[in-house]
Amino acid sequence: MTIIKAKIRDKSEKNNFLRKNDFIPAVLYGEGLKNISLKIDIKDFEEAYKEVGESSLITLEVDDKKFSVLIHQIAYGPIDGEFLHIDFYHPSAKKKVEANIPLIFEGEAPAIKELSGILEKQFYELEVKGLAKDLPREIIVNVNGLKTFEDKILIKDLKIPEGVIILKDGKEIVAHIAQPRDIEKELAEEEKPEVTEEESKEEIQEGEEKPEETQKPKGESKK
Repeated sequence: MTIIKAKIRDKSEKNNFLRKNDFIPAVLYGEGLKNISLKIDIKDFEEAYKEVGESSLITLEVDDKKFSVLIHQIAYGPIDGEFLHIDFYHPSAKKKVEANIPLIFEGEAPAIKELSGILEKQFYELEVKGLAKDLPREIIVNVNGLKTFEDKILIKDLKIPEGVIILKDGKEIVAHIAQPRDIEKELAEEEKPEVTEEESKEEIQEGEEKPEETQKPKGESKK
């Protein structure tokens, strides 16, 4: 299991001070724990995050104690996307937790190569529920079976670890092959001049026949 070493954060250490010294402010909380303020070396966290993501259990080593934790929440900087703050959650070994698991699309759909189709993905991650130890890092979606425009991959077709459930309707589509786009037709449609509402009314009025003027019958006198 991936290990991240953390240090207890002194109350006098402000967030900006920690970040300037290559630390990320963090907090540990969860089952049977009081909130513990921590600081983590940014390079250590980046390496661990690339390896396990947010859905897998990791070992957080604080002084001489070790905790099995999930990366529960990450705050990012608005401009550069740097790590601003990390929440580590220590789950119960007996209670199920919910997590978003990324989908990894693998393989080559024959309908793309042979029919010039387009792979359309309806989801890029799915929310699941299970014991923290059973949560997968990712869910593989193999598209090799998409041979025609009628073929689809449904949520119920995905392989996930035993004891883990996906919190969505199993009949929902994960991926399918769409018909190829007619680029020339789309460009021709875009080149058509737009007709304003006023121009449309004028064309209608010009095309209408003027009704013949009614004449009074001869001999009719005014009363």
